[in-house]
Amino acid sequence: MSEARQPIDVAVGVLIRRDAAGNEGQFLLTSRPAGKVYAGYWEFPGGKFEPGETLAQALRRELHEELGITIGAVHPWHEEVFDYPHALVKLHFCKVYDWTGEFEMREQQQMAWQDLPVQVQPVLPGTVPVLRWFAAERGHPGPLDIGNTPAEVPKTGA
Repeated sequence: MSEARQPIDVAVGVLIRRDAAGNEGQFLLTSRPAGKVYAGYWEFPGGKFEPGETLAQALRRELHEELGITIGAVHPWHEEVFDYPHALVKLHFCKVYDWTGEFEMREQQQMAWQDLPVQVQPVLPGTVPVLRWFAAERGHPGPLDIGNTPAEVPKTGA
């Protein structure tokens, strides 16, 4: 009898620029570095929780390690479970509006500030629900990305 896989908790930072009026604007996507599963795919940055870490602690550590920035307040937003071929992951998406420091791509990844529809390709499957949530919040009726993923993309996982 096989045992059910336990999901790996992953803290995900949805960094958002605010416009002059304080409205949510562009969001940051980064590419997965060479040597990692799904290398070259675009995603929101973050990583696995270490033992004993809270969501905020994991996100602060991961964004500092990957991007060289120190984030301000962490705003938990949504959670999704994805069953990828290599792992079952529980993604804890958090909005982040404030950070200090200069962006350094410490894993030789790329970064791009984006709006809907997203211009970078390919997009990691775990990123699509976030684009769908942005579309709902922002009243965006069109495609989510230039690959024409529709705003009504079905959920993946449990």
